Amino acid sequence: MHLHVLGIGGTFMGGLALIARSAGHRVTGCDQAVYPPMSTQLAEQGIELIEGFEPDQLALKPDVFVIGNIVSRGNPLMEAILNANARYISGPQWLGENILTSQQVLAVAGTHGKTTTSSMLAWILLQAGLNPNFLIGGIAPGLAVSAKFDPDVSTFVIEADEYDTAFFDKRSKFVHYRARTAILNNLEYDHADIFPDLAAIETQFHHLVRTVPSHGSIVVTNGEPAIDRVLERGCWSPVTRVGLETGWHAKEVDRQNVIFLGDQPIGPLTWSLTGSHNTKNALAAMAAAQGVGVTPTDALNALNRFEGVKRRMEVRGTVAGVTVYDDFAHHPTAIATTLAGLRQQVGTARILVVLEPRSNTMKLGAMAARLPAALKDADHTFCFAGGQGKQSLGWDPRTVMVELGDKLTVDQDLSELVSHVVAYAHAGDHVVIMSNGGFGGVHDKLIAALEQQS
Repeated sequence: MHLHVLGIGGTFMGGLALIARSAGHRVTGCDQAVYPPMSTQLAEQGIELIEGFEPDQLALKPDVFVIGNIVSRGNPLMEAILNANARYISGPQWLGENILTSQQVLAVAGTHGKTTTSSMLAWILLQAGLNPNFLIGGIAPGLAVSAKFDPDVSTFVIEADEYDTAFFDKRSKFVHYRARTAILNNLEYDHADIFPDLAAIETQFHHLVRTVPSHGSIVVTNGEPAIDRVLERGCWSPVTRVGLETGWHAKEVDRQNVIFLGDQPIGPLTWSLTGSHNTKNALAAMAAAQGVGVTPTDALNALNRFEGVKRRMEVRGTVAGVTVYDDFAHHPTAIATTLAGLRQQVGTARILVVLEPRSNTMKLGAMAARLPAALKDADHTFCFAGGQGKQSLGWDPRTVMVELGDKLTVDQDLSELVSHVVAYAHAGDHVVIMSNGGFGGVHDKLIAALEQQS
């Protein structure tokens, strides 16, 4: 079967393309401005990537057009597909119907930590010899790629996104995934462009809960009121809670972060990742792995060899004593927890944040008022307010974050932003670049500018 994937540059649709090719299908695709690591993965797999969405791609005559959720009405190719009455399907539905029916799916859902927890879980299963299939919104060094599929393997780890499926299917993607194990890590308001309030997102999470079979399992993090409300609507599967003294939890013993299962200590968690949020992610991954036969000891040993995920506090370089990190955090809670973890690690050293409020929620300003509190662990914040049209902000960072005072610099030009960071930074500083996009290649530009200055 020939699939032509619209929106192939996104992490989900690009991963789907890699899986479809591994399943024996011919795959082509189109998108705009695809950047690494996805562009690199597609090229390495020999998948043809067409720039843009021109109607002449109908001439490819694929068996089906697979539609990503970045495609909307008015898209030239989509309009041509509709006018020609060509066959089309959403990416999540195609995956659910053609790949996941034969798999034992472990789905990781939550506002924060989906990519990291999915990577931890896949890594644990890999180290246990299960060689899992997976589709994850990032790349962990030990996994090498963001998506993998072997038809002879029946275990599949998937990052379960609550964002909508397609312009013609407004349900969350994860309702298509046929989860046997579902991790519900946390739940906060996000995606202000498609959800009016938190209750609407809770409804989608309950749709996911409704799809988990009675012989499946649900893993939840304790202390999440929104998750508790979801389960109160009805739950038909066994529930494992992490973070409880009676279940999976972590506590400090002799200055070590020790993992416990009930009263039984499993051992210390000795890795390079920072923050209590990553410990919670680890607990959820271990609990889910136990459900498919991995012992707690083996899971912990695997996690102690886990090296993190690209774009999750990934060190991009150290120049003249200035360490530059790349991080995907774009929600106020994720920003706050990430910086708190780094502060705990670096002590009194200066933390400089370079922030691009790029997500639809951030551009709309739905949670912009929470940014000053989220940035409290930063010694200085450099905010990029540039961009035109759809990329521009609907609010003024100088006004919204006025309480940061002289700890805030706002730039509308990327080159000026880099110059200001370089002028401010000195040896011993930790510069955290936070964006859920490519950010105009600011990471390499900043490192190059620091090298030139040094």
